[in-house]
Amino acid sequence: MTDVHSDLEGAATRNGSAAQAAAESEVTRTTELSSGSLGAVPDKPRRRVTWRLGRRWLVPAMWVVVPVALFFCYLRVSQTEPGDSYGAVFTLQAWDMLHGNLLLHGWWLSDVSFYTTELPEYMLVTLVRGLNPDVVHIAAAITYTLLLLLVGLLAKGRATGKEAAVRMLIAVGIMVSPQLGNGIFVLLLAPDHLGTCVPVLLAWLIADRARRRWYVPVAVGVLLAWALIADPVVRVTAVLPLVAVCGIRLYQSIIQQRQPFRSRWYEAALIAAGLIAIGVASGVLALIRAQGGFSVNPVAPLIASVTALPHHLFVLLEGLFLLFGADFYGHRIGFPSALLLLHVVGLVLAAWATWVAVRRFNRVDLVSQLLAAGILINLAAFLLWSKIGDITTTREMAAVLPFGAVLAARLLSARLTAARLLPALSVVLCGYLVSLGLVAAHSPQPPDNQQLTTWLTAHHLHYGIGASWLGNVVTVSSGERVELRPVTRNHHVLAHSQWESQASWYDPRRHDANFVVLIGSPPSPTMATVVAAFGPPERTYLVGPYTVLTWNKNLLTELH
Repeated sequence: MTDVHSDLEGAATRNGSAAQAAAESEVTRTTELSSGSLGAVPDKPRRRVTWRLGRRWLVPAMWVVVPVALFFCYLRVSQTEPGDSYGAVFTLQAWDMLHGNLLLHGWWLSDVSFYTTELPEYMLVTLVRGLNPDVVHIAAAITYTLLLLLVGLLAKGRATGKEAAVRMLIAVGIMVSPQLGNGIFVLLLAPDHLGTCVPVLLAWLIADRARRRWYVPVAVGVLLAWALIADPVVRVTAVLPLVAVCGIRLYQSIIQQRQPFRSRWYEAALIAAGLIAIGVASGVLALIRAQGGFSVNPVAPLIASVTALPHHLFVLLEGLFLLFGADFYGHRIGFPSALLLLHVVGLVLAAWATWVAVRRFNRVDLVSQLLAAGILINLAAFLLWSKIGDITTTREMAAVLPFGAVLAARLLSARLTAARLLPALSVVLCGYLVSLGLVAAHSPQPPDNQQLTTWLTAHHLHYGIGASWLGNVVTVSSGERVELRPVTRNHHVLAHSQWESQASWYDPRRHDANFVVLIGSPPSPTMATVVAAFGPPERTYLVGPYTVLTWNKNLLTELH
């Protein structure tokens, strides 16, 4: 027994010594690793933590850096087109509002006011930049950048990870490169119907992300009313699609499937929100008029004649190519035209997604239904509208671009990924970015009629009248050192304009107009009309394409 006990004690001693030696060896190894005596050994857990922290900061940084970079890029793109009087008049309105005329008393606007959308934006830019022709370009770049952000967020939907990234790149990629010339004029210059897509997309984003609660229809209704005050086209792009889509969903559930009405209260509330938004917007505009604020000219009749439909269809088709940056008509064969043809991919994706949404209407989500309905209704309204002229009237259906981009991303991203087409689409996106760079590389253009503005300033002619497309841009470009007010011919008589103008401009007690500017050959307005209104001029000057006539009297006293 004694021997056995001794053996057990010896074994325990040996085991303890071995454990102690092992512990000392581990301490030594740890010390050596920390001191680097055994070489650098990667700390994988720490690297993973560092990568996670990097990703946590990278995503918010990209949401700041990318929009800022896009803004400056689109600012440069916008500056490749000269500012005109249509954009300048909004600068004058914002300037007037900054000086206390918040309701724009005495102003006659066009058939759209943009009072609650672009005008507040113009006020902020004008507050910083002053009365400057660059205001138009800065505001256009802000609007387009905001639109791209909303398009990306709405395209993402509830997707995460790779699918979310693919969706956002598809949607933003389709819109990232506006076409030089008319494309920039329609999408990135003066305020127009594209800007009113911002509150509409925000409304659809809320409907897409928020749960079905009572406050969602309220928020949607408020945003639609806000947009309708600025632009009645929202009835076509948003309200009518909302009522139609939710009406179809109600009919299918309550009438066909005999579900209780309470199960579809959400759709009914959205219909009510859209209809109430129309009434609220009309009431606000009427209240503004009753308080002496601005008045809006009525919208032109909708229905076109049958004989005009072929021309409208041609403009519609070319306009779609223009919106998606693919209007290659009239271009020579070469690298630029190849880039234009590459943009056809975006148009094809948007058309494909619209077809999928219509064909599988009952199986797509509410927002996709709204976007598809908005595209189809907008195209139909454009085709039937009586005032379709040249390609620049494409702005009336500008909402098709962001709607189509979002729809393509939401409905086709999974199909394109499964078909292994993402590498090909990456090449297309690189082509779009090259196209954007080529457009941005063009030299900035001065505002319209800069030659006239310089001449009038040098000759100390401070207040006069002229054609409507001359006056406002001259006034803004000169910083109001020269004020050129628009006039029009009414029944062969020269009269003050009631389109994007202010009544006080024509008050002879406040202003002394002593010159008239005509443009073109033959001049417009005609020389005979001007002489019939004011008599023969004292002096006549030819300034390039302009004819400047001066008198030694106040012409406003004889203007109708």
